[in-house]
Amino acid sequence: MSGYLLDILPLAAKGYCCSQMLGLLALQARGEENPGLVRALGGLCHGMGQCGRTCGVLSGGACVLSLYLGKGSDEESPSDKADLAVSEFVDWFTERTTPYGGTACAEILGECFEEKPDLSRCAELIGEAWAQILTILTGMGVDPSEAGR
Repeated sequence: MSGYLLDILPLAAKGYCCSQMLGLLALQARGEENPGLVRALGGLCHGMGQCGRTCGVLSGGACVLSLYLGKGSDEESPSDKADLAVSEFVDWFTERTTPYGGTACAEILGECFEEKPDLSRCAELIGEAWAQILTILTGMGVDPSEAGR
């Protein structure tokens, strides 16, 4: 069981999807609120529209890493570690989901659903993804609790 499952389950009970949960975990770590970001991450939910495309844990995780390392304004430049961090996360996720047959929601869940997916099946993956994101960030010298660069 993921060490973050107790952080994830209340978010699932409030109706957030996988990509939104990863965003909320990052915002909580940074001591921030950003409803606009959480709404935007909702576009990645459920394989981008209930039809099982790329898993929101993968796409949401890449967005969370970019929250820390990406370009956010005209005056900023992305960290030189940004692409490496996302690539490392994608490699981890691809390997982690190989037993399911791929990185799409439909492959991971074994079906294409008309309603919300069964998050009990996804919760462990979300927790593992959050742990991996923290590992990547700290390995690159980024404190996940710090908001700014």
